[in-house]
Formats: sequence, structure tokens, C-alpha cells
Amino acid sequence: MNAPTPHPGPPHDLREWMARHLDPLEEREAADGVGGRSDFDLNPEQFPPTATPLTPASVLVGLVEREAGLSVILTRRADTLRRHTGQVALPGGRRDPGETPWQTALREAEEEIGLHPSFVTLVGLSTPYRTGTGYLITPVVGFVRPGFTLTPNPDEVADIFETPFGFLMDPANYEQQERTLPTGETRRFYAMTHENQYIWGATAGMLRALYDRLYGAAVA
Repeated sequence: MNAPTPHPGPPHDLREWMARHLDPLEEREAADGVGGRSDFDLNPEQFPPTATPLTPASVLVGLVEREAGLSVILTRRADTLRRHTGQVALPGGRRDPGETPWQTALREAEEEIGLHPSFVTLVGLSTPYRTGTGYLITPVVGFVRPGFTLTPNPDEVADIFETPFGFLMDPANYEQQERTLPTGETRRFYAMTHENQYIWGATAGMLRALYDRLYGAAVA
């Protein structure tokens, strides 16, 4: 099953169509994640009973304009990191004081994979996503002009690759899986595999939320 074609026409028309389905580039505060999406969507019984401060962060959903169609830049986290070792992720990280969500996404993408901001045209913000580790992540969507050169920061990134946007926007490719946490709890999550790259957890959740945002699908 292929995802529906969002809008025919040249890239600028696609950008305009996508921008209408996203939030504008405006400041967001990391409050409590109400109204967004989270790791707890598939695990409502595990939602924290009391409000806890969340750390604001951003990721870049970089849509590369290839001749064969759009693709999304993804990374595999370095094996030396303390958290989420070796997992597939979107470029991004914690927001510094005084930064907007999109400034964080562009800075982190340059620091992690060497993507210069001049290649990126931002179109909007996707649905905020709360992680079980206490982050409130703003996915920042932007089109990436070909011609860039990427260099992974070895302290953070083990690999950089692209995955077709059409694959990531096809709900048939998402599975609900589960695993047992060290605490003994069972955590359910979205997951998918493309060319031996296992995309799961918060990354898959944010991409699924973007699909729902763009195409109006209900959560399965």
C-alpha cells in the first residue's frame, strides 16, 4: 500500500500544501505536553500521575528533494552514548536557553551530521511529542536542497542514511510492538524496518504523528 500523493505539482506547491497542515514557526513552551503525542499514547496506563517538568528539545524532519521523490534524513546514534545507544533517530537535541525550536533543530543538525542551514527551507512544526524520559520534542519540518555534504559527529552519530518519505508516510508499514522495561513494565510502541534499519520508539512515533497530521488519519 502506498501513501496517497499529497498534492501534484512542482516542489513549491508541495511546500505550500504541507505548510497549511503544520503549525507556523512560532515559539512553543515545554509545558506538560497536553494536546500533543507521546510514548504513552499506546501505554495510557503508564502516564505519570503527577505533572513533571519536561525538557524542551527539537528534531529536524529533513525532506531531501531527490529525483526519485522525497526522502528523510535519519541517523543511527553512536554506540558510546549513555541513552538510546545505537537507535535510529532524527537529527536533534535539547534546546538551549533563548533558542526557538527551529533554531535548535538547525543547530543540532549541523552539529550532529554537518548539514549547513543554508540547504534547509523550513515549512512548519509538527505535533509536539513527549518521551518517557522527560523530553518534549518539537519536530521541525524542512525541505533540504540536494548538493550538501554530511559528516557524522563521531561522538553522537554512527551512521547517516535516507529513507523514502513515501515509505514513512504509509501506515501499512507501522507495527505495534512491545518490550519489557528494566522496571518490569511492558511498553508498546510503533516500529518499522526499511533496508535493515529498525525505526522505533519516539522516532517512529513522531513520524507516525506527522503522517496523521498531513493525511488526517486516526491513531490505530
